[in-house]
Amino acid sequence: MRRFALIFALWPGVLVAGDFQKLSGEEILTALAGKKLEYGAGVWQTFEASMTTQYFSGGPSVGRWAVRGDQYCSTWPPADLWACYDVWRNGETIRFVDDAGGQTVGVYAK
Repeated sequence: MRRFALIFALWPGVLVAGDFQKLSGEEILTALAGKKLEYGAGVWQTFEASMTTQYFSGGPSVGRWAVRGDQYCSTWPPADLWACYDVWRNGETIRFVDDAGGQTVGVYAK
């Protein structure tokens, strides 16, 4: 979870409705499963269909991900706490937003 929280610190900003559309649970699965997002500065994350996720920021970290209701949720061992986020999309850009309004923005890797 700390690693995902770090992403929020790297991408400050204000959530603007603009062309971003909030995704439903089914849309989140389609948008993330089997995909790789880049967050800038060599930081990236994969979302395997097996529901494992790998986050890389100077070194790898492997966690689990799930869709619960209409939110993306993840857990990062050794913690067993799940953190959940609303997911917004604008073309190739994905935005994760937590309950406090903190956000992370990634783009699909080419």
